Amino acid sequence: MWLRLLRNLLPLLSVVYLLTLVVVCIAGPKLVTGYDPDETNYDVTYAKPSSDHWAGTDALGRDMAARLITGGRISLQIALAASIISLFVGVTWGSVAGYVGRRTDAVMMRMVDVLYGVPTILVVILLMVYLDQGIRNIYIAIGLTYWLNMARLTRAQVMSIKHREYVEAARGLGATGGRILIRHILPNTAGVVLVALTLFIPEAIFMEAFLSYIGLGVPAPDASWGSLAAEGARNLRAAPYLMLYPAAVICATMLAFNIAGDWIAQQVENQK
Repeated sequence: MWLRLLRNLLPLLSVVYLLTLVVVCIAGPKLVTGYDPDETNYDVTYAKPSSDHWAGTDALGRDMAARLITGGRISLQIALAASIISLFVGVTWGSVAGYVGRRTDAVMMRMVDVLYGVPTILVVILLMVYLDQGIRNIYIAIGLTYWLNMARLTRAQVMSIKHREYVEAARGLGATGGRILIRHILPNTAGVVLVALTLFIPEAIFMEAFLSYIGLGVPAPDASWGSLAAEGARNLRAAPYLMLYPAAVICATMLAFNIAGDWIAQQVENQK
């Protein structure tokens, strides 16, 4: 897969961008830019991008590049945590429904169908209003809403695998249902689940950005890409770059995850 990746320019650039983004966010704004993201300097308010301030400064003179890195930390943290919650709930629900089957499967999947009929954005907004603002509440609200696709995908994979020869052999040797599910079935769904996970992360990033943009996301003084874009929108005439940079980073990250996810999906399909 790595050799094939090196021969595909667009997926390679996407992976390089994502790895660079993670490294920069881990390194932190102080190490990368030399500025503290919360340090104010009223002598350089609304400074345009320059060699001193790569992405300019905001209304309080804070370095925008440093704040973008801090926002990236929070946005990626929320997306990863929400993905883990969605993965755990969706895989557990779908694997039980697919393996047990019959009436249990019918009841569990009808519940999924009912939840599918409710607009996802509306559910997330209602959960955020109920839970109140906070980073932990954001990824809980997103994770508990976006697990439905993961459940359907896992159920379909489990139902296609549970009657194969090696599963029947394990069942004939006396293996319990839980052992068969964990040791023989779920590992063989990992490729498809991984693809779904890479495609879910950009959805979580966008949802967090949307919540922050409408004021239900990350509370001040913390900042995410969405809250930085919302702040930039309020200063669009004075300094349009304050909105341009967060929006560009959100779009680039979502595009990179989608390109990488599509490429991984092709590799998984080719190995079947």
